[in-house]
Amino acid sequence: MGDTSVGLVERSDRDRVRTLALNRPAALNALDEAMYDELTEALLAAAEDPDVAVVAITGTGRAFCAGTDLKEMFQRATDPEFVPGRHGFLGLVDALTDFPKPLVVVVNGLGVGIGLTILGFADLSFASTEAKLKCPFTSLGVAPEAASSYLLPRLIGRQNAAWVLLSSEWITAPEAREMGLVWKVCPPDELAETAQRYCATIAAQPIDSLTAVKSSVAAPLKAEIAAARARENQHFAELLGSQENQAALGAFAEG
Repeated sequence: MGDTSVGLVERSDRDRVRTLALNRPAALNALDEAMYDELTEALLAAAEDPDVAVVAITGTGRAFCAGTDLKEMFQRATDPEFVPGRHGFLGLVDALTDFPKPLVVVVNGLGVGIGLTILGFADLSFASTEAKLKCPFTSLGVAPEAASSYLLPRLIGRQNAAWVLLSSEWITAPEAREMGLVWKVCPPDELAETAQRYCATIAAQPIDSLTAVKSSVAAPLKAEIAAARARENQHFAELLGSQENQAALGAFAEG
């Protein structure tokens, strides 16, 4: 195991696999602006590191990622002096879209919002049998994010994607596996090592060949991802701060 750096995103290296672990467990790894920036910087660094062949993203504690920090989102929607991060949510999605190496997502627990939609960018994904996933956009009075309106129908089919995006209901790990939202489901105590084993198998291959495969698969999607993001961002901007959205965010902030 290589040196581990500890911050909002823990970094560890093993067998040319870099694991990035979201490390805000008290907040269920909800992403605030600082954490968006740190994860984006970690992805950009891994993309350039010649000793890294594969990147895996997971979480610390009992959650994978509880999505965007809703208390901070409420502040952003109501405070004209709110100062965003350097990269923020959009910068992270840029980094995910352009990431040139195999990307693996390991869902160790609860995944909400970007904790689910990040799966659209994964080349492989694993989940704990105890994991559960949700897109809460309609319950918050907002629009989809991270090109999920394009990537999820492509990944799991239109009707499964419609249910995930429209209902704001929880998806269990077996349901996610049946849909094709995740590739493999493992008991919690086997998840990390199982994912590492598959990652190491891929990472043993020449990096130039891995990036050629990734580029060949991803290149045809980029224009559609950009178009979906533009549509989503327009709808999100229109809905953020609406009466329904403020009521939902306010109720969360007060809770």
